[in-house]
Amino acid sequence: MTVWLLTDAAMDAHASAGHPERPERRAAVADGVRDGAEAVGAGLVEQRADEVAAELIQAVHDPSYLTLLAAAEGGAEMWLDPDTYLVRGSLRAAHLAAGATVEAAMAVADGRAEVAFAVVRPPGHHATAERGGGFCIFNNAALAVAALRHDGVAQRIAILDWDVHHGDGTQAIFEADPDLCYASTHQSPFYPGTGSLGERGSGAAAGTKHNRPLPPGAGNDQFVAAWRDALLPAVEAFRPAALIISAGYDAHRDDPLAHLEVTEDGYAAVARSVGQMSVRLGLPGVALTLEGGYDLAALRASAAATVQGLIEGRCPSEGA
Repeated sequence: MTVWLLTDAAMDAHASAGHPERPERRAAVADGVRDGAEAVGAGLVEQRADEVAAELIQAVHDPSYLTLLAAAEGGAEMWLDPDTYLVRGSLRAAHLAAGATVEAAMAVADGRAEVAFAVVRPPGHHATAERGGGFCIFNNAALAVAALRHDGVAQRIAILDWDVHHGDGTQAIFEADPDLCYASTHQSPFYPGTGSLGERGSGAAAGTKHNRPLPPGAGNDQFVAAWRDALLPAVEAFRPAALIISAGYDAHRDDPLAHLEVTEDGYAAVARSVGQMSVRLGLPGVALTLEGGYDLAALRASAAATVQGLIEGRCPSEGA
């Protein structure tokens, strides 16, 4: 079993005083990936990724948005929305985050890793084609999908999103794409206000988007049941050729910005089920990209539990 950790300290140049999306998050999750690999005796490869290719960015994001970002780079701090800042170094950090996510997906697809975790910031799942927002600049998971398709590796792909916020950007980008299955748990009512049960995709993609909103106070039982009983069966029936997880950890009970009560045990249980499903689907592994999560201890413990759960699911002899 081989686990890849893809990250780069240059992402830490993206920082604004007092903002919860801060550099220490990256270090905490990276340590968690190391902990998880060690716990199951998996080989660990630490890899620095290149910046994402320009043609991939252009395939996902609107030219007018990219022009705005390029004009802002190197200037004074500016804000894309009330939550999302740009400073000197932010755009390079965003290119590295997207590049690491792409490389994680490719490392799994070609058999170099069974679990590849892109420990990145800024996160991505609120970024639409036309705008950033909700702490996100580029949609990292969508760029990984574009890379897998561009290289002919996989066309039919599933994104699993367990961040506490609905990935409105990801869903919007793939709203009418019948070859992209999106599955999400998230707190509701909560930012960004999307992700109802009735949002199922449009046109030929109707029935490929799956949302399970959770009420404030929901914990491991509701979280695990939503994935095991509803979302993972829907994903498995879709028969994807690749899996990407938007791994946010702000549903943790210790997170300061949200109101769910999930613990690392809940993440481990869902990850174990994802690992088992990936084996049944005949997939070489699972790629992950970091989304939210703002308590450092919870981030580390949850990332470790995720990696351990995925490996145990794919190779039951590695754990209980």
